Amino acid sequence: MTSVLRPRSDIRPARRVAVAERHGLRGTLTDEAHELSAEGRPVIDLGLGDPAAHGIPAPPTVLATLHERVDDARSYSDAAGHLTARTAVAEHFRTRLGLPEVAPSDVRLGNGVSELALLTLQALLDPGDEVLVPDPGYPMWSAYTSLCDGTAVPYPCPASHGWRPDLDALSRLAGPRTRALIVINPVNPTGTIWPAETLDGLAAVARTHGLVLFSDEIYDGIRFIPGPHVPLATRAPDLLCLTFGGLSKFSRLPGLRAGWMVACHPPGVGRAYLDAVTSLAALRLSPNAAGQYAVPAALSAPALRDAAALTEPGGALHQARSAAHTAMAHQPGLQCTPQDGTFYAFPRLDLPPGTTATHFARRLLREKSVLAMPGKQFSNDDAVSTHLRLTTLAPPAQIASAIERIGALLTEMWTEHTNRGRAKQMK
Repeated sequence: MTSVLRPRSDIRPARRVAVAERHGLRGTLTDEAHELSAEGRPVIDLGLGDPAAHGIPAPPTVLATLHERVDDARSYSDAAGHLTARTAVAEHFRTRLGLPEVAPSDVRLGNGVSELALLTLQALLDPGDEVLVPDPGYPMWSAYTSLCDGTAVPYPCPASHGWRPDLDALSRLAGPRTRALIVINPVNPTGTIWPAETLDGLAAVARTHGLVLFSDEIYDGIRFIPGPHVPLATRAPDLLCLTFGGLSKFSRLPGLRAGWMVACHPPGVGRAYLDAVTSLAALRLSPNAAGQYAVPAALSAPALRDAAALTEPGGALHQARSAAHTAMAHQPGLQCTPQDGTFYAFPRLDLPPGTTATHFARRLLREKSVLAMPGKQFSNDDAVSTHLRLTTLAPPAQIASAIERIGALLTEMWTEHTNRGRAKQMK
């Protein structure tokens, strides 16, 4: 008698995948926002940081190049990326960012910073190795560390320090299994820019403990305070420092998935490790070819001037930021530190006792049609459980309306809290 085999219904995913669900930004709240929009209910999106989705145009010179090279983009490139694109990145680092030793061979191109971050951590970590990650910070770095069977160790960057790292606490967290120190500057989610003296302190910790520096500088072209961007690699010439950037933010081209990693290091340092990164990159054959053809045009002087204009008075990003902070200043239930860079604000909400920003964000979407991200998605610290991350990309009128709705919901929640208290007293 032949038995009938039935497919198992209890096939479980790998345990490590759970971390991606825990740290992902495109979770249930974003899914619900999409469902509401599909039903015809307008939602003001202060969630995902996608400038293109908010109608902020890309530099015309870059778009023209993409149209011209679309047929050339049908072929694979080298695993590290086209030489012309890597040369453009190297030249950008040499002439504009103060790193004169960078050569095209130090550049790896990838499908956004996200892919390169995973490749570089995979090449570095053995099971149980530790990585120091900023808290609050972009959750991708913690998620990828866990996916590589490593342990993400948060280092505090509290509001009491102006969202800058507590360097003494950071140094105490480094141990014998610590391999790398992650830096995000300018900072997602807080909008802070860490100054040179903070970068010097981070480099000193890496130097003392023999760590590789990973510097996520994807927002380096978006700053609202005077002075040029200071790359971490310029403060650590004696260390291996991997700098990550790309076209998603300042060029407004996130869909192209055009990113780079630049390895700055003394001669001979990190050679075996960087060869391992190259070997892993070769497994995916090549980065997106169309995105690579956009890189030289995006790093040209006209395109960079176009990007800089966005953050100057009258520019789209400057106007959106101003609208957000002006609106928050009129809401007594919101407190927000200045937004020096990026297109994020990280206000603290005056919430009724026992309420978190996670609960608030859910009600904000369902009742006020505004999507915002709870602070706990970016931190392990309960101190940020009353914070929201707001994306300052929407048109100023929409941002002002969204923040008015945040204030209105706060008022309603406090009224509910007061009424519950009175009801208990009457019993």
